[in-house]
Amino acid sequence: MSNSADSPQPGSSAARSGSFRPVRLLTVAVFALAGLLFFTSFHTAKGTNIRTDASLLKLSDLIQERSRKNGELDESNAALRDQVEALAERDDNSTRAEDEKLAALEKSAGTQKVTGEAITVTLNDAPPDATAKLPGYPEPQPDYLVIHQQDLQAVVNALWQGGAKGIKVMDQRLISTSAVRCVGNTLILQGRVYSPPYKIQAVGDPEKLQKALSASPAIQNYMVYVNVYGLGWKVEENGRVTLPGYSGTVDLHYAKPVE
Repeated sequence: MSNSADSPQPGSSAARSGSFRPVRLLTVAVFALAGLLFFTSFHTAKGTNIRTDASLLKLSDLIQERSRKNGELDESNAALRDQVEALAERDDNSTRAEDEKLAALEKSAGTQKVTGEAITVTLNDAPPDATAKLPGYPEPQPDYLVIHQQDLQAVVNALWQGGAKGIKVMDQRLISTSAVRCVGNTLILQGRVYSPPYKIQAVGDPEKLQKALSASPAIQNYMVYVNVYGLGWKVEENGRVTLPGYSGTVDLHYAKPVE
């Protein structure tokens, strides 16, 4: 069989060129991919060390920052609301009876200040090294030593049943749509985060309020943990105080069906 001049031989330069072309393409692709990875890493890190969590915003920091901003927005909202109400009182044509009816509704809604005799209930976690103080009780599990959502709710519910005219949890006034929720050992109330000790202040008849606390089955159960494991419980009479009005939004937010 004769060799054609157009057919490359194994040792010819044409054969070598053909066999190396895929290798060169693969090499170029690898370097291109490496360059893309380096660019992506630089863009993500933006000059920081992405191998350590120290340069990343921790979830707890994010929650605290959002809580702080929510507090600032509440204060700004309250100031704007005062200005709007002042302008409305100056420019509206309502009668005195209508104004009195509106004021009563605002007071019931919790958006206005309320003044009167008050008590404060303080709840706190037990010491981390707490042991059973009374015989016959098991040594505590970690769950026994922290304040739970139901403990805060029990106090709030008892105070309402005792005739409270207004309740403040930490520095926020409660209204009918307020939800007392706990995540771990922190309280989340109306977009803001709090840690123990938790202070709940109520305006009303101090004697009736304390009687309602004592009569609550949920609080009676809580007092077992107070006496056995050292959970914090303190009730104080404050004399005459003024609770602030609720300063957050009163608009209701609810889910909508997908169309």
